[in-house]
Amino acid sequence: MKTTVSGLRELDAALGALAAEYGKAAGKAVLRRVADKALMPMADTARALAPDDPSTNGNDLKASITVGGKLNKRQAKMARKDQNKSTITRYMGTADVAGVPQEFGTVSHGPQPFMRPAFDQHARGAIDIVSKELGPEIEKTAARMAKRRAAKAAKAA
Repeated sequence: MKTTVSGLRELDAALGALAAEYGKAAGKAVLRRVADKALMPMADTARALAPDDPSTNGNDLKASITVGGKLNKRQAKMARKDQNKSTITRYMGTADVAGVPQEFGTVSHGPQPFMRPAFDQHARGAIDIVSKELGPEIEKTAARMAKRRAAKAAKAA
């Protein structure tokens, strides 16, 4: 897949200005919200494609597909090598150990892919969502933070 996105330099500068004005946490929160929004359609498709086991009463592979920043211990150990303190990382997937054999199959069970087709269907869309939503989210956060700062200043006066 080949993708070209323009305007990210300007958005990066806007994020830098937001972080300089209100702290790194504000910029990271913006990135987390936008990334989660971009990954949600992919997660919805993966849930729709995941095989359902009616005997589990909804507590199954479909229900375990989430978007977030937490990993299980093994995944976190592997990801720690790649972590950079100035970036955020978001994940879409399942913590259910049945996910991998279901996706790729085993000797006695054929593959029933649900994650890869969801990725293939929504990867480009996720990039589009980030490029469209990041600017407005930065603006909304800056306005919200400025309003808070003004209310705090008015209260202190």
